[in-house]
Amino acid sequence: MQKIRPGVLVICGPTASGKTEMAMGLSRLFKARILSADSMQVYRYMNIGTAKPDPEELRQFPHAAIDIINPDEAFDAAAFARLGRKEIEQNAGNGFLTIVAGGTGLYIKALLQGLFRGHPADTESLARLEREAEKTGSACLHDRLSRKDPEAAAKIHPNDTFRIIRALEFFEATGKTISNHQQKHGFSDRPDYAVVKIGILTDRKILYERINKRVDRMLEQGLEQEVKKLFSMGYGPELKSMQAIGYRHMADILQGRVSREEGIRLLKRDTRRYAKRQYTWFNADPEILWTAPDTWEDMLPEIKERLRSQGASFSSSAPA
Repeated sequence: MQKIRPGVLVICGPTASGKTEMAMGLSRLFKARILSADSMQVYRYMNIGTAKPDPEELRQFPHAAIDIINPDEAFDAAAFARLGRKEIEQNAGNGFLTIVAGGTGLYIKALLQGLFRGHPADTESLARLEREAEKTGSACLHDRLSRKDPEAAAKIHPNDTFRIIRALEFFEATGKTISNHQQKHGFSDRPDYAVVKIGILTDRKILYERINKRVDRMLEQGLEQEVKKLFSMGYGPELKSMQAIGYRHMADILQGRVSREEGIRLLKRDTRRYAKRQYTWFNADPEILWTAPDTWEDMLPEIKERLRSQGASFSSSAPA
């Protein structure tokens, strides 16, 4: 008899591609619970710039891992994995699937595959390496890893930012290579879940138009006022949370480092670049089933079959 395993649906893709809408639709069809995999939506008071679901959406579809810490508190992929696994196990115990929806690939990978750590994570190093990857791309970090740990670099694709960062952080913290550590200990904390990953594929031109319109909408909704309020609460631009796209751009505008017109131009440009890096990250995962944002319901029979074949138990009003 096949073992019943917690069922997990992953909805991933770049910013502004429609992940939230798909997650809510699947939540309704599968009577599932949603876990946000967005590294910025964990922060309280940061609503507009993080594109959180609105209050009515959150009332109808509660999301775990939204509004759980203050902007000056530490949070990383390891913390998300701990929180997320607890949520998945709890949902499964109550007979629900978990929908993991978000664009932070590092968080999703940590949740589903583990961190292979033999030491406490250095959150500052991880954050710094994540910022470097965002700024210069994963290839530069991969080159550095090739010098520090050639064996690990040979096994890691240059686009696999998660594993590159993990290996570099391990080397910086311990002075030892992660490849040698894994050979000696041979461990993994990959959880035993039934997982189906769905990626949203949008025409690049259409996606960039959606991003530009989303930025305009954020400005109309009061992004400037939101950042001013954060400043007044004592959350300054030096915080990790305030270095995120949108918040650092508005901080630059408010503090006179750039003109409003230039700041908005850079915000749109950097968001488009971020979306491109997200696509690169997710494209490296062969397990992802890609769909257009308006045709995902055509995949429902395959989603159900894949969940069942892996031993997931669930109820659904979706067509067979």
